[in-house]
Amino acid sequence: MMSMFEAFMPEDLAAPFRDRLRQLQDAAPPMPSSKAEAVLRAELGTDWRKNFSEIDLRPAAAASLGQVHRGRLTDGTEVAIKVQYPGAAAAVASDLRQVRRLTTAISPLTGGLDIVGIAREMAIRISEEVDYNLEAAAQSQVAEALAGHPRFVVPKVRMFTERVLVSDWVEGRKLISVTDRPAAERNRAALDYVTFLFAGPRLAGILHGDPHPGNYLLTADGKLGVVDFGLVARLPEGLPEPMGRLIRNAVNDDAEAMLSGLREEGFVTADVPAEELMEFFVASVEPAKVEQFTFNREWSRQQFSRVHSSMGPNEVATKLNIPPHYMIIYRAWLGAVSVLCQLDVQENFAAILREYLPGFATQDDVAL
Repeated sequence: MMSMFEAFMPEDLAAPFRDRLRQLQDAAPPMPSSKAEAVLRAELGTDWRKNFSEIDLRPAAAASLGQVHRGRLTDGTEVAIKVQYPGAAAAVASDLRQVRRLTTAISPLTGGLDIVGIAREMAIRISEEVDYNLEAAAQSQVAEALAGHPRFVVPKVRMFTERVLVSDWVEGRKLISVTDRPAAERNRAALDYVTFLFAGPRLAGILHGDPHPGNYLLTADGKLGVVDFGLVARLPEGLPEPMGRLIRNAVNDDAEAMLSGLREEGFVTADVPAEELMEFFVASVEPAKVEQFTFNREWSRQQFSRVHSSMGPNEVATKLNIPPHYMIIYRAWLGAVSVLCQLDVQENFAAILREYLPGFATQDDVAL
């Protein structure tokens, strides 16, 4: 979640958030099998094993809030069994209370950024991540909407409780594994990855909020498998049309229209000259201006340096805000761009925006 703060915060203010959240992420080591079994017994009942013909109590994967075990249902279906660490929910609640106190203390130093509102929204979203009932509902919604899709596969949910989630096992290589592969293979994987992020809201009403490449798997039949729906934005109407219009105005170098739109949506709350605002954003919309754009680490470094060099007390960046209801969208997009730069790919990003981002396509685009 740290990326949501870092883009518009000075390093001395961002560092405490990053350090505290990293502690949360790294705090829980993998559970021993006895504890995993205890959670399964508590959640599924004393006869929990009747649901499975096989289960490996050694974790196949571990994360900050829980771990995944591989198993097989009695009907032969291979499944991923996600088990939450004991005490994870209480630990998250405690850490979020500390983050909220910290944001209240530093809010006078963050310029136009509504750091308190963002922290409040972040607390809600992270709290949702420890309720597997909500994750199961989001995952099922996307899985049903994309069932049979030629490019994407989302595992079907088989059973769930608040702390256990059982889904079909998706076999595949991590997205990041293509880093050293030929350009054509990297480009294809990246195209599916970014298309899923933009297409999900339109096709399923859900935006996957965690663009971490570990959540995306390349299957043997050429599809992109997507897992971990703990952090999502529920967008029944699809991505917000004002976002598309704002990016279109930036692409068209219409500074006044962009300023007006940003102010209307709550991204600008202070006095900012339109031309200075355009100068600040112009480089970040480069991928939307051309039919083929190369995402790489050098471009990423340039953007980071550009934004963080604009953090003086009178600079544009300090007068910008991230409205809380845009927070997950912003996080997903920012994270996705970072992954694309890691993969060093060339994509027609503008075409994806025209197809899946309401408000971006022009009448000429629609006519085509």
